[in-house]
Amino acid sequence: MKKNIISTVLICLIIAVPNIYSMQLDTIKTAKGYLIIHFVGHGSLFFEYQNKIIHIDPYSRLADYSTLPKADLIFITHSHQDHLDTVAISKIEKNNTTLIYTKACKKVYNYKGKSIVMENGNRQDIMDINVEAVPAYNLVGKRPDGQAFHPKGEGNGYILTIGGKRIYIAGDTENIPEMKTFKNIDIAFIPMNLPYTMTPEQMSDAAIMVHPKVLYPYHYGNTDVSKLTDILKPHKEIEIRIREMK
Repeated sequence: MKKNIISTVLICLIIAVPNIYSMQLDTIKTAKGYLIIHFVGHGSLFFEYQNKIIHIDPYSRLADYSTLPKADLIFITHSHQDHLDTVAISKIEKNNTTLIYTKACKKVYNYKGKSIVMENGNRQDIMDINVEAVPAYNLVGKRPDGQAFHPKGEGNGYILTIGGKRIYIAGDTENIPEMKTFKNIDIAFIPMNLPYTMTPEQMSDAAIMVHPKVLYPYHYGNTDVSKLTDILKPHKEIEIRIREMK
């Protein structure tokens, strides 16, 4: 009984921690501690977990990254400037920061610190986190010259297993068939903005394929998020959480 009371108090204390970074946050209980998700905006996030800081696609137009915690890990999904922002990276790097990015990103930015290049299908353990690099690309969205906004093979989504929770960070992608192979996803961040990623209808299809327990629409620009929630109403097993991620 005493142990249960202590656990309850501990949970309350963690969830009640003030957000000193002036952005929304969620706290997720994992098998190995608490994961705190900070919603910076657009495609940018950062996580706190076991005294580690994990930044996703830091973008300096969204926040003053010099005021945010330094990164142990930085994940970059693709080479577009709103995802691969060298100024933001320079503000959060430290001597032992590890940058995880793609071969296409490395051609644009040859990071001088420790880096790991991952391609679609690669998997490895990094700082007690299992990392899977998965495809992220356009099927329909194309430039006037016929080139996809995000060509197949150039960008990554990432599935991170953190404390037993499988977290899918989609990057810029459409509802690609590979999503059917992503199993046991607990949390998913999936984009929804035209013309670069998905309509609400495409995203709902993606969500049904990935079938996460918790779905965060992100990188959604001016898209009406309520359209997505209406389409997914029959799928009550998917909890949709709306955060400021324009």
